[in-house]
Amino acid sequence: MSDESRNEFVQRWHKLQELRKRNIEPYPHSYDRTHQSGEIIDAFEDLEGTEVKVAGRVMANRSKGKVGFVDLMDMSGRIQIFVRIDTVGEENFDLYKLLDIGDIIGVSGKVFRTRTGEISVAADEVTMLSKSVRPLPVVKEKVDEEGNKTTFDAFSDKEQRYRQRYVDLIVNPEIKDVFIRRSKIINTMRNFLSDRDYVEVETPILQPIYGGASARPFVTHHNALNMRLYLRIANELYLKRLIVGGFDGVYEFAKDFRNEGMSRFHNPEFTQMELYVAYKDYDWMMELCETMIAEIAQKVLGSMKVTYQGTEIDFTPPWKRLPIFEGIKEATGVDMSEMNEEELREAAKGLKIEADETWGSGKIIDEVFGEFVEPKLVQPTFIMNHPLEMSPLAKKHRDNPRIVERFEAVVAGKEISNAFSELNDPLDQRKRFEQQMGLRAKGDEEAQLLDEDYLRAMEYGMPPTAGIGIGIDRLTMILTDQPSIRDVLFFPHMRPEMSAETEDSDD
Repeated sequence: MSDESRNEFVQRWHKLQELRKRNIEPYPHSYDRTHQSGEIIDAFEDLEGTEVKVAGRVMANRSKGKVGFVDLMDMSGRIQIFVRIDTVGEENFDLYKLLDIGDIIGVSGKVFRTRTGEISVAADEVTMLSKSVRPLPVVKEKVDEEGNKTTFDAFSDKEQRYRQRYVDLIVNPEIKDVFIRRSKIINTMRNFLSDRDYVEVETPILQPIYGGASARPFVTHHNALNMRLYLRIANELYLKRLIVGGFDGVYEFAKDFRNEGMSRFHNPEFTQMELYVAYKDYDWMMELCETMIAEIAQKVLGSMKVTYQGTEIDFTPPWKRLPIFEGIKEATGVDMSEMNEEELREAAKGLKIEADETWGSGKIIDEVFGEFVEPKLVQPTFIMNHPLEMSPLAKKHRDNPRIVERFEAVVAGKEISNAFSELNDPLDQRKRFEQQMGLRAKGDEEAQLLDEDYLRAMEYGMPPTAGIGIGIDRLTMILTDQPSIRDVLFFPHMRPEMSAETEDSDD
């Protein structure tokens, strides 16, 4: 905190004490407002002269003598408040003079239009609702004679905005639109699935065995049971247990947790929707995926064509279908479809990718795909028919047992969904789990665990099933034109904030 801010902080504490000396409660329990600012502005012709009660945060305060003007901001926008001493009275005007930018107030008064044409509320009474004792980083603007605008003290540092999202929302209110749109994306997806009679369910976040994805988990401990538990990396295996139990279609909006690095596209805690539908396969799921996302874009944005980071993306179905080995061959000139693990290592080396000794065939192919193919896929594309080693939970392809019936939807160079014709053969599933355990023994910490209870569920019989997971955060990035996953999360994970003592340390 700068010396100037610290001085203002102290002044505001003094004003707080002054309010209490005057028996004015600076933090009352409630306020019965009748309108928001946007409602008043939109319906001015009907509301002119009407008594209203509004509430919000003081964002500007200009006073001169016995009158003052306040810019009041609420969820719907801003409105001007006109305060006059002979209307509110001396005692209430003294309260007005104690206001600071950032204070939350309630105002009762009549709606009118000023001589300059601005819709306003002429205050009858001003009520303190929350005294702000910490000064906001108020943005100031200066316009020169040629009309050029210069901004001072903008709250624009990305890391600071992520850490103090509450301040970001106040001083950069336009970012609320990103999160409102995120909510609409989720609700539109939920309605799409619910209209098809799929059942929204909940599955455990704390799991005794983690599974459903190749990732490292976060570990915790249950004291009463004295047992290790894991935050889920996926909810797939629990949802498929419900298909075994007789549900025809189930889905869940799940918070998942993966103990991995952070990037523009990765946050350790993220949201995905997973859906499983009995008696369907991955071809059917491809059509549902492209139809659903196109409908979301149309309903949320009004068009199936969106602009992401300066590039137009067209979600109109049908999307391109591209087998993974064809994509690799087109990008590198190397046909990997018939190679064994040693041949894949040599091919990767020729492409300047050093394959770690813990990598199996699937990991090598995935790395080559991620380096040479995925970043170039801008328009929505289904990458299909992955090698068997990459997909321990997917059903073998009906025409080629070396590959599986799987697809990933890739948009703007990143995967936004992953889907299978689900493996429902318990013997094959056990063999795949054992292969994964072999990879773990070689040092692959992301290989999947063998889950005996899941295998037991499969032994009771699961019908043919199609499943999909869709990354809500990445989809929201594209549909709100945001460059980083942190821009679509209210509170993204951050490194620990350094204290002043740490920053000054010589260590």
